[in-house]
Amino acid sequence: VQLQASGGGLVQAGGSLRLSCVASGSISRINVMAWYCQAPGKERVLVAKIARGGTSNYADSVKGRFTVSRDNTKNTVYLQMNSLKSEDTAVYYCNALDLLSAAEYWGQGTQVTVSS
Repeated sequence: VQLQASGGGLVQAGGSLRLSCVASGSISRINVMAWYCQAPGKERVLVAKIARGGTSNYADSVKGRFTVSRDNTKNTVYLQMNSLKSEDTAVYYCNALDLLSAAEYWGQGTQVTVSS
């Protein structure tokens, strides 16, 4: 499974960005897709995840501001980020999980920088 993330960039506080992640390869068993972020000097943490059926979960810090969605026909997961804050600055990584085998896959990361 290969994951290609895109959509990062530089935005002012209060602005919006939309990240996309396209999955390719042996994706039939991928169930959960997620976004993680890693700020400089910090651990990688979960931002949001969404199951194939659409059930989603969010980190408390982004609830009400970020929305995760997926288009199974395009094998793509999105992260709509609104009301961005400087503390959202991080590298954002796409993640895919095969629940049967517990195999986990990562994209290359896309930088999001929010200027205050």
